[in-house]
Amino acid sequence: VQLQASGGGLVQTGGSLRLSCTASGRTFSSYAMGWFRQAPGKERESVASITWSGGSTSYSDSVKGRFTISRDNAKNTVYLQMNSLKPEDTAVYYCAADLIYPLRLTRDMDYWGKGTLVTVSS
Repeated sequence: VQLQASGGGLVQTGGSLRLSCTASGRTFSSYAMGWFRQAPGKERESVASITWSGGSTSYSDSVKGRFTISRDNAKNTVYLQMNSLKPEDTAVYYCAADLIYPLRLTRDMDYWGKGTLVTVSS
């Protein structure tokens, strides 16, 4: 599985962005998916995860209520809708795939995508 994230950009505080992560390969629907982010000078952190079916989701406390993860297995794509963005959301966002849900940084992910930069101006 190869993952390609897109949709990052520059947005003002309070704005919205939707990130997409498109996977190649026919086994996409077998994997739980997750979004992670890494801000300058900080460690990578988990943002959100979703099961293979989309039936369960989980979020970090810092984004709960503002971000929504979803997936469309017919399109091999997972999304991260980000609303009410704050400057502290500025980071490179990465998507990942793993057979185990939720995705946690305490173990190796099966697949990582290249990141997409989100910058939130104050």
